[in-house]
Amino acid sequence: MNPILRNILAVVAGLVIGALINSGIIAISGSIVPLPEGVDPNDIESIKANIHRYSTMHFIMPFLAHAIGTLFGAFICAKIAASKKLILSLVIGVFFLLGGIMMVTMLPSPAWFNALDLVVAYLPMAWLGFILAKK
Repeated sequence: MNPILRNILAVVAGLVIGALINSGIIAISGSIVPLPEGVDPNDIESIKANIHRYSTMHFIMPFLAHAIGTLFGAFICAKIAASKKLILSLVIGVFFLLGGIMMVTMLPSPAWFNALDLVVAYLPMAWLGFILAKK
């Protein structure tokens, strides 16, 4: 297969797999850490109106979704890519980081969560995914 085409496929696969994992973890998070009474997890306005009722536990699952989705997305990307594996893995991290920045601007969440999420869940996890794919 053409290396450029293979690299494009690697990025697309990494983004799709990472997004599916992220969405899957978010989807099951309510059964692991129940949301406060009356919060509709599918309605951003409901989340905004009730975010003050969230405890630290409620922020663990979104962080894990972001970190694990990025980790696996970058891992898959590095495994498939023909060349420039680190750069392409970091591209996955940047895409997910942009999504994280969008969420931070849309949802009012504690500063500690925003900092932890934006600093740890994306680029470091993309780098770790690349490292794990090399082994």
